[in-house]
Parts: sequence; structure tokens; C-alpha cells
Amino acid sequence: MQNLHDLADLSIDEVEALLRLANKLEREPEPRALEGKILSLLFLSPSLRTLTSFQSAMARLGGNSFVVSPEMSIHGLESRSGIVMDGSAAEHIREAVPVIASYGDAMGIRAFAERRSLHEDLTDRAYRELAALVDVPLINMESAVSHPCQSLADWKTLDDLGVPRKTGRLVLSWVYHPRPLPFSIPASTLQMASMRGMDVVILRPRGFELPESIMNNARQAAAAAGGNIMETEDRHEAMEGAHVVYAKSWSSVSQYESRPGDQALREGFMNWCIDEPWFATARDDCKFMHCLPVRRGVEVADRVLDGSRSVVIREARNRMIAQMAVLHHLLAN
Repeated sequence: MQNLHDLADLSIDEVEALLRLANKLEREPEPRALEGKILSLLFLSPSLRTLTSFQSAMARLGGNSFVVSPEMSIHGLESRSGIVMDGSAAEHIREAVPVIASYGDAMGIRAFAERRSLHEDLTDRAYRELAALVDVPLINMESAVSHPCQSLADWKTLDDLGVPRKTGRLVLSWVYHPRPLPFSIPASTLQMASMRGMDVVILRPRGFELPESIMNNARQAAAAAGGNIMETEDRHEAMEGAHVVYAKSWSSVSQYESRPGDQALREGFMNWCIDEPWFATARDDCKFMHCLPVRRGVEVADRVLDGSRSVVIREARNRMIAQMAVLHHLLAN
């Protein structure tokens, strides 16, 4: 592995090797493993866990990091292609990225979906154009349709909880959110669970089916791993025997390029907020997962988020542990 763009790019053996390394580093820290190494972090989208977990991971391995975002540039950063730069921005991302990359031994880029074109976002065009400008090991810190670091952390969390791969049931549930959100987390979570060979159920209201390209990738992974994928609008059917429910909102495909249209559609499902009655047909020890940030009382009820089912803090800490393994693999040798 020379870069980490997408979990689907890795073989099961490569994923398992990273997770073994993560567990080893968790038990046996190596505070000088990356001494003298520098990680460049470019955030074109906001962050809390991703920024702090990467900084912490690098520091725990003895390395250093620096952060750049458009708000920090005194020149302003332009990202549009073919633009005549006669406005306020004095620097283009096409020059900024290779400069930033040249200052570090590896680089991370975070760039959310632009939501101007469904096709361009599903092909991750914006991220891949930026990746082409980088000549050091590159880590995708979340793009339009991929968040591999979150998925590695979630895979580790499921292993930590003892959730079985072949017989474990993970429910990926759409939940209400006041704004249309990208496909990166649901796509990556679906891919991760399918690669594990799990019994995956996508629980979503009508109109919020995932894009067919995302579904096809997951079906191929599930077939290779001996897993299964189904979709339903029936909460009781979806949750029956579930080991985990993973909550996340996402946009409507049909209204992807129309925010008012998406808003009108999602407002009919404001009651899709996970609460304890959702678990009526699940296993008694069914856990609640979410990548964070989460809107209390909107996506999930307080009593679930604050109760024994919730493992969101463990997930968040595993971001740092999993990323330590990625950084160690890319830079220690």
C-alpha cells in the first residue's frame, strides 16, 4: 500500500495487516517510530476528529504535522478549474497542493462533495484531480464518496466488540438530518461491512436509495466475502437479530442537484430518529454506531446516545489508533 484512497482498493489481507498493526501500536506504543517525519494536512472541508486524531497519531509516533485550510491562507485559495483569477483569491489549488506536499513526507487531503454534479461526485473527480498533484504518500481524509480512515476505525470497533464477520448483522440506517449530506460515510460503511462478509441491511425511506454504483461495488465485495445485502423500509424487519445499527443521513439521488427538492423530500421523514423502541427486534446487546458529529434529538435520542448501546466514543478513539497504523505503514519503513 503506497496510498490510502479508498478501502475498496485494499485486499482483505492488507486490511487485516493494518488492523493487526493498529492493535499492536495500541498495546505497545512506538513513540519514536516516525521521528523526523512530517505529515502535511490540507483541509478543504471542516473537521474536528479527523484533524485532531491525525495530529495526535503523528505525535504519538514521534513525528510532526502541520495544517493548512483556505481560511488560513492570506491569499485565499481558488479551487475551480478554468477560472480567470481576477477576484479575491490570489492562489490556485493547483499550485498550493504540490507546494504543501513538498513540505512533508506524506499528505492528507479532506475535500467534501461539491454537490454540483452527481456524476462527478460519484466518480470522486475533485479528490482524484488533487491526488494527481501529490508525489508523496497520500491519505484520503474524506472525499465525495470515500472515508477509508473512518471505515478502518469502524472495522476495528466491530472486532473490538466481538461482532462476528460471517454471521454478524449490521443495519445501515438512514436518519433525518436538516441538511442533505454526502454519500461518503454510507458508501464506506456499506463497503466495509460487505468486505467483512456481514449480513448488511440498508434501512431507508422511499426516495433515499443509495446510488447504483455504490450498491454494485458493495454487492461485489459481499459476494467475494460470502456476505449478503438487502434493502428495506421496514424497521422491524431490518433490526431483527441485529448486532449493530449504524446511523447516518444521506442525500436523495433523484434530488441530488436540487437542495430545495431534497429538503422537501426529507421533511416527510423527520420521525426517523433512532430511539430505544427501534431495538425491539434486535439482539439485547445490539450496539449503536455513528461517525460523529451527531445531532441529538434529531438523528438519535439522548437515551440511546448516552446509554450502554452507544460505542461512538470508542469509534472516535479508534480513528486515532487506525490512523497510527496507516502512518506507520506508509512512513516507518
